[in-house]
Amino acid sequence: MIAEIRQRLLVAGTPFALVEGAVALAQLTDRPPQLPASYVFMVREASEPNDRMNGPVMQRTACDIAVVIIFEQLAEPLGEPAADELETMLAWERAQLIGFGGTTFEPLEHVSGELVQAKGGAVWWQDTYGTAYYQEEQT
Repeated sequence: MIAEIRQRLLVAGTPFALVEGAVALAQLTDRPPQLPASYVFMVREASEPNDRMNGPVMQRTACDIAVVIIFEQLAEPLGEPAADELETMLAWERAQLIGFGGTTFEPLEHVSGELVQAKGGAVWWQDTYGTAYYQEEQT
């Protein structure tokens, strides 16, 4: 699922110099090696009870996917230019992801967005998307 979403953000016209996952984000000490950057990872899951009375277990699992965007804005820490650049990236990212359903998961829905950090000329924004998939007992 995460790989499919990352690929969706790497299509022609992408504003992102790199699109990575949670491991690459965890390795950052200050800022990414290339900007703007996007990091995609799962932040939570919640499974429903088994759907079947007989046979192998099958559960619907809802999950939230985070997309963290990091870009550099040196002119004004949170002035109009930063807001405009963020709005442009968010519009592109959301156009790519809202309604996108991969081969193994339901179409993505936007849940929330929030400023994570703005310091040292870098702005960090997190969008959260909801989706679901099915897990089935392997017999």
